Amino acid sequence: MTPPETDLIGTNANGASSPAVLLRSPPTVLTQRRDFQRTARGKRVAMPGFVLQMLKRPDGDAAGIRIGYTCSKKVGNAVARNRAKRRLREVARAILPVLGKDGHDYVLIGRNTATAALPYHQLLADMEKALSILHGSRK
Repeated sequence: MTPPETDLIGTNANGASSPAVLLRSPPTVLTQRRDFQRTARGKRVAMPGFVLQMLKRPDGDAAGIRIGYTCSKKVGNAVARNRAKRRLREVARAILPVLGKDGHDYVLIGRNTATAALPYHQLLADMEKALSILHGSRK
């Protein structure tokens, strides 16, 4: 079996070049405890499936969106916490590149039984509503 021709990548059926347009780079994941603590001092909104915290970073560090995920032991054992965080990652991956703002840090906190139990479309709707509340377009 021969590999596909690499010179055809990025072309359409007519052979014309069609560069992929990326609106925004994917969010950087927060890993440092101090970043989570700093974001906790910002705005927050509680939704049925999660809590979303947001903080606008100082002007000197305004490149891109950063996101963190956390679930306490109240959510359940390791399997339940990891399932909840996977769902939060998917919601953030789908919504933040479109509705998130550059220069902001976001932290998604999983809720006991609700994060894993709610339907995915409900989590997406809650994420859109939470971002609109935090960014001030809806009260």
